[in-house]
Amino acid sequence: MLRTSKAVTGEDTDFPNSEEYMRKFTAGIALAAAIGFTAAIAPVVMAQPAVAADAQATISNNKVAAAFYDNDWRQKIASYNTDRVTEVTAHSPSMNRDIPLVVVKAADPNRPTIYLLNGAGGGEQNLNWVQQTDAIDFYLQQNVNVVIPMRGAFSYYTDWVNDPVQSTYLNGPQKWETFLTKELPAPLESYIGTNNDKRAILGMSMSATSSLLLAEHSGKLYSAVGSFSGCAATSDPATWGFVGITVNRGGQTAETMWGPMGGEVNRYNDALINTEGLRDKAIYVSNGSGLISDVETSSKLARDNNVDGLTAFGGSSTITVEGGLIEGATNVCTHDLQTKLDRSGIPATFNFRNTGVHTWTYWEQDLKDSWPVISAGLGI
Repeated sequence: MLRTSKAVTGEDTDFPNSEEYMRKFTAGIALAAAIGFTAAIAPVVMAQPAVAADAQATISNNKVAAAFYDNDWRQKIASYNTDRVTEVTAHSPSMNRDIPLVVVKAADPNRPTIYLLNGAGGGEQNLNWVQQTDAIDFYLQQNVNVVIPMRGAFSYYTDWVNDPVQSTYLNGPQKWETFLTKELPAPLESYIGTNNDKRAILGMSMSATSSLLLAEHSGKLYSAVGSFSGCAATSDPATWGFVGITVNRGGQTAETMWGPMGGEVNRYNDALINTEGLRDKAIYVSNGSGLISDVETSSKLARDNNVDGLTAFGGSSTITVEGGLIEGATNVCTHDLQTKLDRSGIPATFNFRNTGVHTWTYWEQDLKDSWPVISAGLGI
């Protein structure tokens, strides 16, 4: 339901204490992950480019060596058995690395392109658009091009001021804004056969801020932007803390990414500060209240996943508490963004749900709910 009134945040739940319960609760946490729950907190994005504006990515059909969950999503895209769903590799000059991309090609040439960003786990973890949603099926029907980068875990898809400490997910220069907005669009869109200058950028959780920031920083590159369950602000103590929690999951600090809190680069990457860059774009922003719906009840999880009641209760409790708290926090952020846009006279569509926690169930629905706004921005 589209509305503008404030929603209610979730409440904590107490659990029984026993060894058997803890065993089942741990299994429930695994179940929560299996159905698409992700504990990614607050969003953010890139800083100033470090390469010449004319540096371009190189596009090829050569596949990056399989790592992480690559074989899982590769198996899924292969199941479509159509040349409209494929994988390509883009070499980024600024990061000097190859990045796999899932590409959905429009049925006709010269159609608009949607850049769809994964959340905190990037494409490295199995909590991504390809494995957790019907995004490919949906966009195949819309006759648009779609690009999903299958790397970027815990990077916020931002240009970092310092190289990260070497870790499982983050190695070498992190120049994602440079890659996504300067190096990639022209060669990739030429490769897939479109010269349409209409583009959209969409993200959820971590990348919900990224989508706002990329749109704010890149002038007329994007005509439409979608931001699902994210936090536009990043430079006050509370939201800076959220950013740190997410980056810490990749073994890094927020300071490594953007320098000091409230500094020039941090403020550059605060989408609430830079809302003027969203003017004249089609904007869709969504958030749940933090309260569960019948989708997350233990009885439904037990039925849908064929598990016993205690295991399902563990999964439901994890989603209810962690997912509810995260969604409640991003709900506050989203109301702040609405207020800022209203005061600035920048039109946007906000979808505040009466229920809903931080899970893929709602982001999958957001692809459909946002389509009238995004398609209008793309001129189709």
